[in-house]
Amino acid sequence: MAEVIKTAAIANEDEFRFLEKIASSVMEALDASVKSDPKPFLTLRNDLKRMVLGAVQVKAHIVSADEREGGLRNLLNFGHSIGHAIEAILTPQVLHGECVSIGMVKEAELARFLGVLKPGAVARLVKCLATYDLPISLEDTRIQKLAAGKDCPVDDLLSIMAIDKKNDGQKKKIVLLSAIGHTHESKASVVSNEDIKTILSPEISVVPATNPPPEVSCEPPGSKSVSNRALVLAALGSGSCRLKNLLHSDDTEFMLTALTKLDGATYSWEDDGEVLVVTGNGGQLNVSATDIYLGNAGTASRFLTTVASLANPTTKPSTVLTGNHRMKQRPIGPLVDSLRANGINVKFLGREGSLPLEIPALGGLPGGEIELSATVSSQYVSSLLMCAPYAKSAVTLRLVGGRPISQPYIDMTTAMMASFGIIVSRSKTEEHTYHIPLGVYQNPTEYTVESDASSATYPLALAAITGTTCTIPNIGYKSLQGDAQFALKVLQPMGCAIKQTNTSTTVTGPRKGQLKALPFIDMESMTDAFLTACVLAAVAQGNNGDNTTKIRGIANQRVKECDRIGAMREQLEKFGVTCNELEDGIEVQGVPYPSLKVPSNGVYCYDDHRVAMSLSILALVAPQPVKIQERNCVAKTWPGWWDTMSLLFKIELHGEEHTRWFTQQSARPSSRYAKPIFIIGMRGVGKTTMGKWAAEALGWPFTDLDDELEKQKGRTIPQLISERGWDDFRKHEVSILRQAMTPGSSPAVVACGGGIVETTEGRKLLSDYARNQGIVIWLQRRMDDVLKFLQMDKTRPAYTEDNMGVYLRRKPWFAECSNFEYHSRETDNRNITASREGFYRYLAVITEGRKEAELLLSRSLPSSFLSLTTPAIAPEIDVIKTAAVGSDAVELRVDLLRDPNSSDSLPSVDFVVEQISLLRTELAQPLIFTIRTRSQGGCFPDDATELIHKLLKASLRMGVEFIDLEVTLPETILSAVTAEKGFSKIIASYHDVTGALSWENGSWASYRNKCLQYGDIVKLIGVATRVEDNFALECFRKQAASGHDARMILLNMGPRGRLSRILNRFMTPVTHPAMPVKAAAGQLSAAEIRQGLSLIGEIKTKRYFLFGKPISASPSPILHNGLFREHGLPHGYDILETDLTTDLEGTIRSGSFGGASVTIPLKLDIIKLLDQVSDDAKIIGAVNTIVSAKKEEDSDDTMLVGYNTDWQGIAHALSEAGASCQYGENGAAVIGSGGTARAAIFALHSMGFKPIYLIGRSLQRVATAASSFPKEFDLRILASVGSIDDLERPPNVVVGTIPGNVVIDDYMKKMLAKVLQCNGRIDCQKTFLDLAYKPSITPMMTLAKEAGWVTVAGLEVLVAQGLYQFHHWTGILPLYADAKAILSGCR
Repeated sequence: MAEVIKTAAIANEDEFRFLEKIASSVMEALDASVKSDPKPFLTLRNDLKRMVLGAVQVKAHIVSADEREGGLRNLLNFGHSIGHAIEAILTPQVLHGECVSIGMVKEAELARFLGVLKPGAVARLVKCLATYDLPISLEDTRIQKLAAGKDCPVDDLLSIMAIDKKNDGQKKKIVLLSAIGHTHESKASVVSNEDIKTILSPEISVVPATNPPPEVSCEPPGSKSVSNRALVLAALGSGSCRLKNLLHSDDTEFMLTALTKLDGATYSWEDDGEVLVVTGNGGQLNVSATDIYLGNAGTASRFLTTVASLANPTTKPSTVLTGNHRMKQRPIGPLVDSLRANGINVKFLGREGSLPLEIPALGGLPGGEIELSATVSSQYVSSLLMCAPYAKSAVTLRLVGGRPISQPYIDMTTAMMASFGIIVSRSKTEEHTYHIPLGVYQNPTEYTVESDASSATYPLALAAITGTTCTIPNIGYKSLQGDAQFALKVLQPMGCAIKQTNTSTTVTGPRKGQLKALPFIDMESMTDAFLTACVLAAVAQGNNGDNTTKIRGIANQRVKECDRIGAMREQLEKFGVTCNELEDGIEVQGVPYPSLKVPSNGVYCYDDHRVAMSLSILALVAPQPVKIQERNCVAKTWPGWWDTMSLLFKIELHGEEHTRWFTQQSARPSSRYAKPIFIIGMRGVGKTTMGKWAAEALGWPFTDLDDELEKQKGRTIPQLISERGWDDFRKHEVSILRQAMTPGSSPAVVACGGGIVETTEGRKLLSDYARNQGIVIWLQRRMDDVLKFLQMDKTRPAYTEDNMGVYLRRKPWFAECSNFEYHSRETDNRNITASREGFYRYLAVITEGRKEAELLLSRSLPSSFLSLTTPAIAPEIDVIKTAAVGSDAVELRVDLLRDPNSSDSLPSVDFVVEQISLLRTELAQPLIFTIRTRSQGGCFPDDATELIHKLLKASLRMGVEFIDLEVTLPETILSAVTAEKGFSKIIASYHDVTGALSWENGSWASYRNKCLQYGDIVKLIGVATRVEDNFALECFRKQAASGHDARMILLNMGPRGRLSRILNRFMTPVTHPAMPVKAAAGQLSAAEIRQGLSLIGEIKTKRYFLFGKPISASPSPILHNGLFREHGLPHGYDILETDLTTDLEGTIRSGSFGGASVTIPLKLDIIKLLDQVSDDAKIIGAVNTIVSAKKEEDSDDTMLVGYNTDWQGIAHALSEAGASCQYGENGAAVIGSGGTARAAIFALHSMGFKPIYLIGRSLQRVATAASSFPKEFDLRILASVGSIDDLERPPNVVVGTIPGNVVIDDYMKKMLAKVLQCNGRIDCQKTFLDLAYKPSITPMMTLAKEAGWVTVAGLEVLVAQGLYQFHHWTGILPLYADAKAILSGCR
């Protein structure tokens, strides 16, 4: 089909017009044929013949006329130059015709950019291709799905084009259209690389304007608002109407396609796409046979919601409107409420209040009196107004809730309705009330669409900011559009000279840098233009040094393509411009234009055309070029904006590749999410504790809304309820919540009262916030624990009903109001650290902080995950912790779980959530969520798809890092999960459990392609019946890897498939001897795989050592050799006793050297032999671990890196003993000032203790040690016994570092006794750790125990630091219990 359209586009406009005319019929016939009904195709037989013959005739004519290949036949390559390059990268997932279709669009856009093709012709070509269901861009949803998001880097495309036989080396030959049916030259034209790159690139750099033309006349595209209204009115009208200057954009294309699907009108193009002839059907519409996709076209979605209700039922009773991800977040609830109130039962198919919608076909509104809230969008009003004449009785429309937003747009609608023959009367007695008569629109012969006044602000602002002159020839005083006031109300006060007639506007800017700041602008009548005003205000100067411009009246801009107020604040701050968000506006503090900063990674446009065009204006006065990301979003209203900048205003533009974002890993979330996080749940679930943990992790403030309410009212909550009652309290509670959600609020963690969901208003605030990409976490806990707490808690009034009843009533509300949930677990001192770290990991996933999934995806070393096969987690948690050691992730096989409270043993959502919660707390590895049905090789019933979908949704809410999604699941489930996956990664899998497929004959290709459509990772599992099947698999892997860079898990099941498990380097599923059964036949343990890799030379044998003196009695060789053996590694560990570093140089530089432990007296001297030292070792000033590491991933060159694990051993011993720091509010103390004391200080700081008190016999040595640490360690020296009185935060943890053979003098005994008598936090355990290894119970431990402290022996640290050394060497962190077992001879 792409070839047919191509030949018509280059040589025959009549054929192209014919293709446009029959497109709908062809696609309907195709849809019918899919349903086994060939009749529609038979009726189109002659048309299809003409279509094919037309293409053949064009080709035959061109080839015969160019027998000597003089260049004419190159015209047949229209779309191929770029299309073939795309095909070379995306094949075989994307077909030739699809690539050529995209190529035609890009080559037409190139012709437009060069000024040889009109925008209307490009739009016409795009519309024709799209109508035949051909892709028109690489961002097309289907292309992204087929190619699994594979990139087509522009430089790669240009390189491929350079070697294409159709091109002459670096001289790229492109067929340029001059009109539909005509080419610019009778051969392919030579086009520069730079111009091609500008068109193909996803981002664009705008070079500052150095010498713009002094005067320009610019005619923007037709108004989006007028165009969409004109299309609706003409389609609903009777007769034909020639629409001139119609906007050619994504929005109008969606509208036109939708009206065609509803049988609302037929249309044809004239004057090379500059005139659209619409023949309306007088309001006789029919239900669309397929869902109507509207992208992010907000105007179209709101107008069509009411238009679709006019349709008559066909074989379907209703029409479905849907859109992209952002469209599914934008509000449409008030319009739906009004339609429902008028008897049209519109259904939300997704989230309440947004698309997708199912609209019943009732042939028109019932009519009568309709009320509508018009304070969010005037488009709701216009939607009802335009459809009201077709109601069953005359409509009186009352706008309620306050003054309508954007009144000029409502006036525009009524004025245009009058042009089409329906006169709307505005009530003279009732405010904001309209009377609409019944009737049928009578289409005028011709209707000219005004240029878009909002878009016109950009060229006018360009003149204002550069000091030049610009004329808009077709927008003046008499414009229907409110934004036409921009020149007089904004630009003139800012210092521009304005000339305006009835039909034109001319602006001359002041000298560059002389724009004036405006103290106040009310932009309610021109809200879309506020973004343009912002960029001018960014460089405007005030008279008295106050450069602030305040803009108000733009509240509706928060619910456009994005929150535009927040977007402008965020992006202007990248230029160094300070902004302050207001509820309905923004304050911009201007800076002199030479002081502007250049955004380091460019500016982000939120897929919003107005953001992109506005920021491109500010870029003109930046000191250096500014990169605009998402440059193609301007297609929504001005597809040729970049062409206009280049051709008319002579602005230099350069194409740029995608901006890549990288987040450095840290132990705690390093979040790019920058909005408040709200935590909801029953009282007693731990909202305060978890909220403070979250705040501490993110570095944000914590707010308890109950505390805030008491502070504002000066009363306790029991007092408030006693004095004013529950209803009044709930009103105040909602008010406080609304304050916390004020747009532009700084990031914070906010804990809500348990009853915040009791009111409709509270629930709406929370659910809307979650729907608009805010985070609302529903925190849960075992109800037995919650009920126990509620019985003891007297700080709040008791419930008037039983506690369980309250929970059961609120449970669905909590679910409705949240988009994430987390289950806190009962904790004591010994596992509070694990609980906190588990919550940190969860928080990291949902805020895109520490991205463990990406880290695992990027690893080149072999990785594996443990497949759990236990029926429940809690009874086997100790076994699981042992089995998980050495695995990079852990898979929860949900289909193998057995719920004891379920009648059929199938796990309920609550049961599965509890298992995830326990794993999250107890294990550090990322989680994989897997459900396998019986036909997929698992145990879940094949018909339990509804439960499967619920469980998958629960896994997303729980922030699971990986979700295994079998591609044989229903498409509805696959699409829903991938659309809502957030930051979770999808493993798209197919299991050939019957062994029907072969790696050798291409039979796996279709399954791989489907996995690529849905997954971040491809997982294909076959069956090996012979060893050779594993070699065939490896050949398949090599071939597949060359075509796409998605990570793959490729395995063969069965005993003969074990070799494939050894050879698979990425996320190999493994078992463990402690697991009850293997998850699949032939599965190996991680240790067995390492043994196999060792045997085939993939893991090389390394030698490890202990350096120091005296070390002959050290247990380290027993420990490390035992660990190497247990984990299937071929390495060896020996001692090398010396106190001279010169004895070590040969050993540490040998090829077999893997690493070493370092002890006294070499911890400092060894540093000079190393290539690199870790930050922790630098601060501590000592190295106890050496690692031989690769300099680069693909290089054999190594370097020696020094670490210090003493501090990790200390932190581990304290945590295991139950020591913890609550929210950075606990003090700690260190006794001693030597090297071990430095490690102790670092350990306590890493655990969050602050301040850290230092005690030592020599104050000078203590002071010297303290001075070498950064200030944030907050070290305080205790110089006397008296200084210990009234400490700000008495220590809850004390670490002694005095050697066991040193006698403690009286002074130190008194100091220690005094510290041990301090009253630290009463809710925290007091822990004393003595780092002296001998004797096992030291004198200081005895003193501490007598004072009631929990004591920990130093030997615990010795073992623990060895485990972290092993981790540095191998990437495996063994359990402490396993190490103790090895040392005791049990293993």
